[in-house]
Amino acid sequence: MSESSDKLQSTPRIGPLTGFSTLFYKEWLRFWKVNVQTVLAPVLSALLFLLVFGHTLRNTGEPYPGVNYTAFLAPGLAMMSVLQNAFANSSSSLMQSKMTGNIIFVLLPPLSHREFFFAYLLAAVARGLVCGAGVLLCTLWFVDLRWAHPLWVIVFALLGSAVMGVLGIIAGMQSNKVDELAAFQNFIILPLTFLSGVFYSMYSLPPFWQQLSHLNPFFYIVDGFRYGFFGIGDVSPWLAAGIVAVCLLALSLLTQWLIKTGYKLRH
Repeated sequence: MSESSDKLQSTPRIGPLTGFSTLFYKEWLRFWKVNVQTVLAPVLSALLFLLVFGHTLRNTGEPYPGVNYTAFLAPGLAMMSVLQNAFANSSSSLMQSKMTGNIIFVLLPPLSHREFFFAYLLAAVARGLVCGAGVLLCTLWFVDLRWAHPLWVIVFALLGSAVMGVLGIIAGMQSNKVDELAAFQNFIILPLTFLSGVFYSMYSLPPFWQQLSHLNPFFYIVDGFRYGFFGIGDVSPWLAAGIVAVCLLALSLLTQWLIKTGYKLRH
């Protein structure tokens, strides 16, 4: 008895986050093992946008006082890469798991709905941040960024990638095939991203469209992120951060409830 009890005591205990860490690691490897497609390709796309738009529109005037168009464009492209890739990571992973049937291997282990949620969310955030950092590092060869408020850069990068990671989980749960996910991305995510001020300042729009743009939550993410570089924005960064944080909280609560009920996962 003493030998067996000694063996039990010497056996490493499995912590409560073992399942979470394993699922997160699996999601991390899923995109990192094909980093040419999941990281380098988005960075290249952003650089092409920068070269084309930066060259053709560089003489259109300064979007912000003392900020040329190419410098203005760089943070927007970095955030666009963050948003699109965070969404793509969680949505494609869940959709593909459902299509191939291996989602059962994620649902069978005794994982709580919170562990399931945060594992997919943090992996999406990781991919978004890696892609955004890659875009910023490459654009440093072409533009001189000021980094006026680095803390706001980090805050909005985290908030933006988290919001899109949650939306990706919802889209992945909702979609049973590639066409359904593509529709979600092409008709909702892509328009909201392109109309969020990535390529232009809201001050350049007519008053009606300025007011309409304020209904787009992605606008606050891009504007707050850009504020971190130039110290100039269309709205207060505190207001932008508050709106995005409320959206993130509401979406997170909804998504965790959907996971807990097994919405389109268990049948």
